[in-house]
Amino acid sequence: MALTLPRHRRTAALHWIAVHTLGVAAALFFVLPFVFLFLTSLMSDQQALTSSLWPRTWEWGNYAQVWNAPGFVTWWRNTLLYAGLGTLLTVLSSIPVAYALAKFRFRGRNLSLMLVIAMMMLPPQVIVIPMYLFWAKQLGLSGTLWPLIIPLAFGDAFSIFLLRQFLLTIPNEYLDSAKVDGCGELRTLVRVVLPMAKPGIAAVALFQFFALWNDYFGPQIYASENPAAWTLSYGLESFKGAHHTNWNLTMAATALVMAPVILVFFFAQKAFVEGVTLTGVKG
Repeated sequence: MALTLPRHRRTAALHWIAVHTLGVAAALFFVLPFVFLFLTSLMSDQQALTSSLWPRTWEWGNYAQVWNAPGFVTWWRNTLLYAGLGTLLTVLSSIPVAYALAKFRFRGRNLSLMLVIAMMMLPPQVIVIPMYLFWAKQLGLSGTLWPLIIPLAFGDAFSIFLLRQFLLTIPNEYLDSAKVDGCGELRTLVRVVLPMAKPGIAAVALFQFFALWNDYFGPQIYASENPAAWTLSYGLESFKGAHHTNWNLTMAATALVMAPVILVFFFAQKAFVEGVTLTGVKG
């Protein structure tokens, strides 16, 4: 017995080291690019992207220089408008459609669901030319972000599908009880379904917010001709010159662009993970 106990302890210790070593290695794999970006953002222009990986002097003024760069605050404001308003419109327009597909029984429901899935599979590049001709030439909205924001008021296929999958996990008994108490469909949705669907709504909102915040293709198509309508993702391109690029300033600008997304995910990760997990419970 005296010989068995130390062996048990050695086995447990080796198991602990193996598990945590793999965890630390995986964490370093994901964290090191951010560390490299942050350290480079604090270097001088002469040191950036050289063999020296540690700043010789800590140039905190790089962040102030980026923030005060012409147009940067405007791009920040445009990105907040695009991502914030676009996410709000997506959630508000997708919830009723997802609720109908999940809880209503009507002719053509399966066909409607198939159309939603088909829209998810359709690359945006396929329809970019006719959409640009409609928004830019017919409505004269080129040079603005409105051709990207307004369509979100009519729902998003991925958001509808994800919400529909989550709403399927809500038992119909809750809805039946609300209707017995005299609630109509709208009141049942607002009073019963929405409070229970908060994790799913949070997941959809975060997915959409991240996608819009990082969107480069849309602003390039519609807003490239007007610097006052640029977003952060597109405005970052201006930090790269034709003959020389200040990589320290580019990294500082990238860090400022990434910071809000990281903070949002850090504070909302519990609801995000819960919502994504529960959407796959029932098909």
